[in-house]
Amino acid sequence: MTAHSNAQSKPIRCALLGLGHGHCIDALKVLQGLDEYEVVGVCEPDEAMRDRYKDRKELESAPRLSEEELLNDESIRMVAVESDVPRLLRFGRAAIDAGKHLHLDKPAGTSLPEFKRLLDEAERENLIVQMGYMFRYNPGFDVIRRAVKEGWLGRIYSIHASMCTDLKPQSRIETGHHPGGIMLELGCHLIDTITLLLGEPERVTPFLRQDGRLDDGFTDNTLAILEYDHTMATVETHAMEPHPFPARLFKIVGTEGSIVLTPLEPPIARIALRKPAGGYQEGVQMVEFEDLDRHVLDFQELAACIRGEREFPYSKEHDYQVQRTVLRACNVDV
Repeated sequence: MTAHSNAQSKPIRCALLGLGHGHCIDALKVLQGLDEYEVVGVCEPDEAMRDRYKDRKELESAPRLSEEELLNDESIRMVAVESDVPRLLRFGRAAIDAGKHLHLDKPAGTSLPEFKRLLDEAERENLIVQMGYMFRYNPGFDVIRRAVKEGWLGRIYSIHASMCTDLKPQSRIETGHHPGGIMLELGCHLIDTITLLLGEPERVTPFLRQDGRLDDGFTDNTLAILEYDHTMATVETHAMEPHPFPARLFKIVGTEGSIVLTPLEPPIARIALRKPAGGYQEGVQMVEFEDLDRHVLDFQELAACIRGEREFPYSKEHDYQVQRTVLRACNVDV
């Protein structure tokens, strides 16, 4: 084995910067379980946030690092930023400035100019920024993307996407840092997928309401209409639906067929076609896909891209367009 190939096979040293994101514990567990990575430690600069997580058993095996230790350790090649949303961009920029590849959980903060500066700096330094949009690595959405690319459904004219939840009072307070509320928190996943399929919309019309029982100012009932030349897409998300996960769906309709994905995890698809396409028959068929753990495939792909084994598939332009659309859906003037 050559020195180069030996270096390629060594685990990539990585660390978590920030806690507080809904995905932070899951991300840590996945990284600790993958042969591609060696988790050096976890850094949470905020004492109150550290105290909030002090009893989490998942963190017991992860050494604690200061922010200075993490950023100054040249052996750490990748940083996963898993903080609460208001700190995502600050921590992400710190990782990029320190020369680290970056997994940045979603959404990309609330400042479009700051996100653009982060992306521009990463591009200048030849560093990868991977956003934490989990549906990019979901086999049900893989079929939808293939169907659109290969034209199974004809001309797409309608998408309806719904991703709702049932937030506890404390989670509503923590998520209520931005007027976009639940649209910012969950709608971003759906907007990422729609943008991958259709590009950036020509017009975005948001409807942001509070209709839940709690008088806490949290925007908990939201809808955004994304308009394209021949397509209208609706993104629906609200925060007080009982047992919401089985009802999450993504429906895409064209002149030659439709796909309804529900639930989204684990994905089950209803594929309806006027004529056979893509190995599927004319008519209606139900297709169940493998129930994959979140974040495994995205972190594995990131490792392969860091090692130069494959090209990173998501462009800076795409991530910027997604974030601009997310903020427009949150009624932010961008």
